[in-house]
Amino acid sequence: MRKTLTALAVAGAFFGAPLASATPHPTPHVSETSAAPIAAPYPDSSLASVQVKEAFATAKKTGRKVLLDFGANWCPDCRMLAGVFALPDAQGWLESQFVIVPVNVDRFTHNMDIALKYGVKVKAIPTVILLTAEGKPLNGDASLALGNARTMSPQATLDLISSWNQRG
Repeated sequence: MRKTLTALAVAGAFFGAPLASATPHPTPHVSETSAAPIAAPYPDSSLASVQVKEAFATAKKTGRKVLLDFGANWCPDCRMLAGVFALPDAQGWLESQFVIVPVNVDRFTHNMDIALKYGVKVKAIPTVILLTAEGKPLNGDASLALGNARTMSPQATLDLISSWNQRG
């Protein structure tokens, strides 16, 4: 009986450990309980192609991944997601892991080809694609998962991005 309890205690300690502690760059704990929406997080849509190209060049030089955030300034969930990205605890971690490019799709009339290049069709916004520096999508199956950013806590948002980050 004692051996069984000891084995259970060891297994519980091992399997109960948070996944983030096993990663070299754990997801930060976000102390803020909510984020404020950012008024205009998406730059002019004409800049996207150049910014995406530059992001991949930077990612290759720095060993980071690329996070493409497809959205629009009129979109409440997009603005809330930008607010999470701007939180001090989140911003440092995100910038250490990713080169982030906010891609303005306007009214689904601009930059749709950029997402298609990585196998993702923008059906709703925000659509977030996490890519390796070589352009391999890591979350194509879940690119719409942050579409309800208004209802997600900042911690849940970062935890989801962290789970995608661990795929590659």
